Amino acid sequence: MTRATLYADGAARGNPGPAGSGAILLDEDGRPIARLTLSLGTATNNVAEYNALILGLEEARRRGIDEIDVRMDSLLVVRQMQGLWKIRHPGLRPLALRAGRLLAEFERRSIEHVPREENALADALANKAVDDARGGGAARSRM
Repeated sequence: MTRATLYADGAARGNPGPAGSGAILLDEDGRPIARLTLSLGTATNNVAEYNALILGLEEARRRGIDEIDVRMDSLLVVRQMQGLWKIRHPGLRPLALRAGRLLAEFERRSIEHVPREENALADALANKAVDDARGGGAARSRM
C-alpha cells in the first residue's frame, strides 16, 4: 500500500477573475513527491478549489497511490465532498462528481478541512498558477 497526503488549494483574483489551482503530494514521512499547478484563465474561487482537488487526486492515482488523506482550507469543497452540504451551484456539480469518482478509486481515503495556515504550500502553488494565468492562458505544470 502506498499512502500520501494531498494539500490542495484554489485561488482567484476577483470572483471570477484570473484563477489557478495548486496541489502538493507528500509521502508518509511528509516529504514532497509532487508539486502541481494549473492555470485556469478566468474562473471563480470555488471552481479553482475543485480543480485543485482533481489535479492532486489525478496525480496521486497516476503515481499508484492507493491511500490518500486530503487536506483543504475550502470548507465548501470539504463539506460537499463529505456529503454534508448540497451542491447548489450547477457549475460545480460536474467538478464535484469528477472529484467524488476520483476519491472513490482510493482503497482508503479521508478529506478534512484545515486552517489556511496549514495549507500554505498549496496556497503558494495556487497563487503561482494565478500569476501564470495572468501571463496569458491556461497552463499545467508538475514540479
